[in-house]
Amino acid sequence: MYTERNWRNYQQGLLKNNKQLSRKKSRLRYWLLIPIVVIFVCSMVGLGPVTGDYTDVSLPFMKIPDQTSDKSSEKKLQPTKPKKWTKDKVRQILSEKSLINATNNELDIVYGEQTYRVKTSIDIELQRYLLKIMRRSYTKYLGIVVMEPKSGRILSMVGFDKTQSTDNPCIEKRFPAASVFKIVTAAAAIEVCGLAPDSQLAFNGRKYTLYKRQLTNKTNRYTTRISFKNSFAQSINPVFGKLGSLYLGKSALETYAQSFGFNQHFRFELPVNESTIRVTEEKFHQAEIACGFNRETLITPLHGALLVSSILNDGQIPEPTIVDEIVDNQGKAWYQSHQSVVNQAISSKTCKPLKKLMYETVQSGTARKSFRGFRRDQILSKLYIGGKTGSISNRKHDVRYDWFVGFAEQKNGKDQIVISTIVAHDKYIGKRACGYARSTIKEYFKLAHSDDLARH
Repeated sequence: MYTERNWRNYQQGLLKNNKQLSRKKSRLRYWLLIPIVVIFVCSMVGLGPVTGDYTDVSLPFMKIPDQTSDKSSEKKLQPTKPKKWTKDKVRQILSEKSLINATNNELDIVYGEQTYRVKTSIDIELQRYLLKIMRRSYTKYLGIVVMEPKSGRILSMVGFDKTQSTDNPCIEKRFPAASVFKIVTAAAAIEVCGLAPDSQLAFNGRKYTLYKRQLTNKTNRYTTRISFKNSFAQSINPVFGKLGSLYLGKSALETYAQSFGFNQHFRFELPVNESTIRVTEEKFHQAEIACGFNRETLITPLHGALLVSSILNDGQIPEPTIVDEIVDNQGKAWYQSHQSVVNQAISSKTCKPLKKLMYETVQSGTARKSFRGFRRDQILSKLYIGGKTGSISNRKHDVRYDWFVGFAEQKNGKDQIVISTIVAHDKYIGKRACGYARSTIKEYFKLAHSDDLARH
């Protein structure tokens, strides 16, 4: 029999049970909603497809295994391929090798306890010929560089230094540029002043002197009138002095000198000096620079070859090279040269009139005597030959610098070469630079015979 007290306890127990049942239902609903919410979130953020199978669903905070980790680890484990040598590195390795007067176009070097074979661009037949005709009598320095104008490949590099037998004069800047610099002045005059080979110019006084009184535009009955072409061919100093001081000035002379590679570093497999020039604000100094009547403008024979190469290469200076390839004992190539351009020195349109000026130098100018009879020669008559001479004494007048820089190309073919020759004569004049140039050109095309003949 229930009492009032027991009835109240019974009612309280029922209320308590109802509350617990309600909490359980709420928790059940909560846990049932979690998978639905997860699927909805996944579908919204693109973590995976919405399916009834939740085992493939990944949440942002879950660490997803990297399926490519095995492949990437395999790549990391693979050894990296060693990089091929740059031209700068080759120059460091060959710093003790001058490569002048080489009697073989290949040599072995040891680097990092391994032996490598250096294959050069030297035309060994031409090289041996030049070594045979070199004359040391009455000669203090000699340097000859023969080059392919398009590629910059050196075909021959010979010479000697009577004072230091280990030096390579071909890559040193000890030589005044003299009238070779008239090439730069002529190019500037064509582009800045609009001169053509037949343009008429005038000068007073002697051809090879340079005085302040000659640097005016005054004319009188003693004034000589001459074409630009013949001024270049005969290397007339007053004409080029006036061009430099009255028309081009410091800015143009500096600009064109730099475009042609002066005060510039050439990337080469050997450590070559920079050719140097300095132009002041003083007008007479500008005249001296323009005609080459100074000893401060210095140039290397290698640079002389590049200077001419640009004229045969549409105004582009090729990057010089003497090493074709370097391989190890297994035949793997660590270095291979490739054709490259240093700079666009002048417009391609300027090259044609410049070549005419250089043709005239050989036909009727300062190189005429050395090339006398070339039109009747069996080999030389088939070529177009041009060049520029230059000569100047040192301050003591005990050394006479003698230059020829020029080119030869087939009239009915594509073969071309450029030659740069410097001879520093002692007390007496020995074999001249033009004489070396003529012999070199003739021997090269005698060996070549045709464009299809393999020469390397």
